[in-house]
Amino acid sequence: MNKELQEKTGTQEPDAASVKKKRFGVIRKLKELWKNKKRRKWIVLAVIAVIMAVLALRSCGSKQAAVQTAYTEEPTAYRSITQTLSGSGTLQPANSYVVTTLKQGEILRADFEEGDTVTTDTVLYELDSSDVASNLEKAQLSLDQAQRSYEKAAYAQAPVAGVVASLNVRAGDNVQAGQTVATVRDNSTMTLKVPFASDDAAGFSVGQSAAVTLDNSFETLTGKVTMVSAADTVLTGNRIVRYVTISVSNPGGLTDTQAATATINNCGSSESATLQYKAAVEVTASAGGTVSAINVKEGGKVSAGQAIVTFSSNAQNDQVQSASDNLRSAELTMKTTQDQMEEYTIKSPIDGKVVSKVYKAGDRVETGKAMCTIYDLSYLEMIINIDELDVTKVKVGQTVELTADAVSGKTFTGTITKVSVAGTTNNGTTSYPVTVRVDQGTELWPGMNVNAKIIVAKSDNALSIPSGAVERGNKVLVTADSPSASKAVEGAAPKGYAYVEVQTGISDNDYIEIISGLQDGDTIAYIPPTASTTNSYEQMMREEMQGEPENDGGPGGESGGGPQG
Repeated sequence: MNKELQEKTGTQEPDAASVKKKRFGVIRKLKELWKNKKRRKWIVLAVIAVIMAVLALRSCGSKQAAVQTAYTEEPTAYRSITQTLSGSGTLQPANSYVVTTLKQGEILRADFEEGDTVTTDTVLYELDSSDVASNLEKAQLSLDQAQRSYEKAAYAQAPVAGVVASLNVRAGDNVQAGQTVATVRDNSTMTLKVPFASDDAAGFSVGQSAAVTLDNSFETLTGKVTMVSAADTVLTGNRIVRYVTISVSNPGGLTDTQAATATINNCGSSESATLQYKAAVEVTASAGGTVSAINVKEGGKVSAGQAIVTFSSNAQNDQVQSASDNLRSAELTMKTTQDQMEEYTIKSPIDGKVVSKVYKAGDRVETGKAMCTIYDLSYLEMIINIDELDVTKVKVGQTVELTADAVSGKTFTGTITKVSVAGTTNNGTTSYPVTVRVDQGTELWPGMNVNAKIIVAKSDNALSIPSGAVERGNKVLVTADSPSASKAVEGAAPKGYAYVEVQTGISDNDYIEIISGLQDGDTIAYIPPTASTTNSYEQMMREEMQGEPENDGGPGGESGGGPQG
């Protein structure tokens, strides 16, 4: 057909050599023009004008295509939005303890079984401690002896209960061993030893009542016979008598200078006698030393064994220091032996449930062996790892929804108790461990795998739109008749629509909260994620901004390079 056309027009189709020659002629012409600096400027401007014309034509074509794009329109609405973060982990008990032993020996008692609930200090095992018990008894005897030796060396003690009749030393005095430092009298009871006619006294008995009459005041007190002599004594005038000892309570004013007579069974004593204290003992220092303190005032009451005088342990009283050292050594030995004894009784360190029991009564256990394991199941815990981009949204106290494959159809609730700042980096991504506490139910067990949703934010009445409707720059496409269209931002939009700028809040997988920029009554337009976005308006705008014209070749030839000199 080209041949017929050539015959009619009188033209011939140029051959390949002719075309190539013409092409090189054009190129040479362009090179010559390029070498001219004045003409070079106009060549550049011409090329730019051609490129801009091409872009304008493409833009028009794209806009026409965009207008034809099918958008999904949806009105704004108020709904509940819950923003969550997901994770998973394994449940662990609140606390676990492996019970071990510090001693070896035969197990005498193990009165518990797997599954039993125990409390803190419940006795789990008792080991044979007969050897230690013997050592404990010896340690106690040594301690008692050391205590007595120390008290004897460091103090002058009252041998009986009574009243300090006299003090013979003062603080700061140097005392020699055996020196009297005080006198203690037991004046609660007085004794009267008087003679009776031998024949009368032979009929008296211990415990018999007696009347004691005080000389001068003639006051009569009731007493009791405590002893009757079996031997006769001859007094002046050939009087044959026997001595009878009578005890009488001291009402408070009797002393060893008071004389009295007695009557027993209507028989009077042959003579009067002076009342005596029940006990009057001199207190002496068992070792020499310096008096550091007087512990009781003269006339004050003391009990048997009470310290009256305290001696300091200095260079002059080596005995006190030695006794003190011995006492301390005995106390330490006693404490060590008691601790060893306690180690043969193994108790539960926590409240919980026994999940394993390795040894039973009659077994022999070696030191350091695990004997049983106890779980504290008062609550459960799990660790979930949160990505570094989301961890700032997680706070202590937030609620966590939990589901477990082992307990289908049920949701449990947990609470975040700890957000660790010690992250772990893997393949350039850092995650942070978050601890979740689960308090409810017995259906969840340690070791179960659990899926967790952390509720980081929630709005019960949020103005919202589909998440996919928010485009880059926080812009949303609305219909031209929407109330918010009056606030349209500058920029091209499809016919019948306008772009408005919004401020967003929380979002879930489907919807996002709009804090400002839209209002109730607006209708938004968007391309759902499942639809093709090849011809979307946003895609067209991105291509325009990127400025990617087709490579049509430059003045330098097919390689696209500039003119060659």
